[in-house]
Amino acid sequence: MVLETLNPMHYNITSLVPDTMPMATVPILILMCFLFLIWNHEETSSIPGPGYCMGIGPLISHGRFLWMGVGNACNYYNKTYGEFVRVWISGEETFIISK
Repeated sequence: MVLETLNPMHYNITSLVPDTMPMATVPILILMCFLFLIWNHEETSSIPGPGYCMGIGPLISHGRFLWMGVGNACNYYNKTYGEFVRVWISGEETFIISK
């Protein structure tokens, strides 16, 4: 009798999960997606430069500076965005001003 109560096949798993569980998860998932969008939202800057895009923009701009060097990367960003550009170097917002 003890072995029968410890047997996992003895219990019906669907009886342990209430029927309201799927209905409750939909609003929770929608709320989590909404909070994720608010958390990752960053106001657009009036200064041109690569976008933030959930942290991918800073990684790309920092990688470009490491790969091309400071001079070539500055020239690239100045040709692409103009003489006043906002980029990220080592995770910090940096402004490149050239003429």
